[in-house]
Amino acid sequence: MTTVAVTDATFDQEVKQSDIPVVVDFWAAWCGPCRQIAPALEELAAEYEGKIKVAKVDVDSNPNTAAAMGVRGIPALFLFKDGQVVSNRAGAAPKASLQSWIDESI
Repeated sequence: MTTVAVTDATFDQEVKQSDIPVVVDFWAAWCGPCRQIAPALEELAAEYEGKIKVAKVDVDSNPNTAAAMGVRGIPALFLFKDGQVVSNRAGAAPKASLQSWIDESI
Protein backbone atom coordinates (compact mmCIF):
# COMPACT_ATOMS: atom_id res chain seq x y z
CA MET A 1 0.00 0.00 0.00
CA THR A 2 1.24 3.43 -0.85
CA THR A 3 -0.11 6.78 0.23
CA VAL A 4 -3.77 7.53 -0.39
CA ALA A 5 -4.90 10.74 -2.09
CA VAL A 6 -7.70 12.26 -0.02
CA THR A 7 -10.04 15.06 -1.05
CA ASP A 8 -12.45 17.36 0.77
CA ALA A 9 -15.19 14.89 -0.23
CA THR A 10 -13.41 11.74 1.02
CA PHE A 11 -11.64 13.10 4.14
CA ASP A 12 -14.21 11.92 6.69
CA GLN A 13 -14.46 8.43 5.19
CA GLU A 14 -10.71 7.90 4.61
CA VAL A 15 -9.40 9.60 7.77
CA LYS A 16 -11.99 10.10 10.50
CA GLN A 17 -13.71 6.75 9.95
CA SER A 18 -10.53 4.71 9.45
CA ASP A 19 -10.09 1.54 11.52
CA ILE A 20 -6.35 2.21 11.81
CA PRO A 21 -4.39 5.39 12.66
CA VAL A 22 -3.93 7.81 9.77
CA VAL A 23 -1.05 10.20 9.10
CA VAL A 24 -2.41 13.07 7.00
CA ASP A 25 0.09 15.07 4.94
CA PHE A 26 -1.20 18.48 3.82
CA TRP A 27 0.97 19.40 0.83
CA ALA A 28 1.13 21.19 -2.54
CA ALA A 29 2.99 20.46 -5.77
CA TRP A 30 4.89 23.77 -5.61
CA CYS A 31 6.13 23.15 -2.03
CA GLY A 32 9.82 22.14 -1.90
CA PRO A 33 9.77 20.74 1.66
CA CYS A 34 6.63 18.76 0.76
CA ARG A 35 8.51 17.11 -2.10
CA GLN A 36 11.44 16.43 0.27
CA ILE A 37 9.38 14.36 2.71
CA ALA A 38 7.21 12.59 0.10
CA PRO A 39 9.62 9.66 -0.47
CA ALA A 40 9.95 9.07 3.30
CA LEU A 41 6.17 9.06 3.70
CA GLU A 42 5.85 6.57 0.82
CA GLU A 43 8.41 4.29 2.51
CA LEU A 44 6.68 4.59 5.89
CA ALA A 45 3.31 3.80 4.28
CA ALA A 46 4.79 0.56 2.93
CA GLU A 47 6.63 -0.32 6.16
CA TYR A 48 3.56 0.27 8.34
CA GLU A 49 1.07 -1.33 5.96
CA GLY A 50 -1.91 -2.58 7.95
CA LYS A 51 -0.84 -0.58 11.03
CA ILE A 52 -1.29 2.97 9.72
CA LYS A 53 -2.57 4.69 6.61
CA VAL A 54 -0.73 7.65 5.06
CA ALA A 55 -3.13 10.09 3.41
CA LYS A 56 -2.13 13.09 1.31
CA VAL A 57 -4.32 16.19 0.94
CA ASP A 58 -3.37 18.65 -1.81
CA VAL A 59 -4.19 22.02 -0.21
CA ASP A 60 -4.62 23.75 -3.58
CA SER A 61 -7.29 21.28 -4.73
CA ASN A 62 -8.85 20.76 -1.28
CA PRO A 63 -8.84 24.09 0.58
CA ASN A 64 -11.86 23.31 2.76
CA THR A 65 -10.22 20.46 4.68
CA ALA A 66 -6.99 22.41 5.10
CA ALA A 67 -8.92 25.41 6.42
CA ALA A 68 -11.01 23.25 8.77
CA MET A 69 -7.80 21.75 10.20
CA GLY A 70 -6.24 25.20 10.66
CA VAL A 71 -3.37 24.50 8.27
CA ARG A 72 -1.37 27.70 7.82
CA GLY A 73 1.89 26.29 6.46
CA ILE A 74 2.89 23.15 4.62
CA PRO A 75 3.92 20.45 4.91
CA ALA A 76 1.60 19.96 7.87
CA LEU A 77 1.24 16.46 9.29
CA PHE A 78 -1.59 15.30 11.50
CA LEU A 79 -1.94 11.88 13.12
CA PHE A 80 -5.51 10.72 13.60
CA LYS A 81 -6.46 7.86 15.88
CA ASP A 82 -10.10 6.81 16.31
CA GLY A 83 -11.18 9.84 14.28
CA GLN A 84 -9.39 12.38 16.48
CA VAL A 85 -6.11 14.28 16.07
CA VAL A 86 -3.62 12.86 18.59
CA SER A 87 -0.53 14.67 17.31
CA ASN A 88 0.58 17.11 14.66
CA ARG A 89 3.78 18.67 13.34
CA ALA A 90 4.81 21.11 10.65
CA GLY A 91 7.73 21.28 8.29
CA ALA A 92 10.03 18.78 6.66
CA ALA A 93 11.87 16.18 8.72
CA PRO A 94 14.08 13.18 7.98
CA LYS A 95 12.48 9.74 7.80
CA ALA A 96 13.87 8.66 11.19
CA SER A 97 12.26 11.68 12.84
CA LEU A 98 8.92 11.00 11.16
CA GLN A 99 9.11 7.35 12.18
CA SER A 100 9.79 8.27 15.82
CA TRP A 101 6.87 10.69 15.79
CA ILE A 102 4.54 7.99 14.40
CA ASP A 103 5.78 5.37 16.89
CA GLU A 104 5.24 7.74 19.83
CA SER A 105 1.74 8.61 18.64
CA ILE A 106 0.33 5.19 17.85
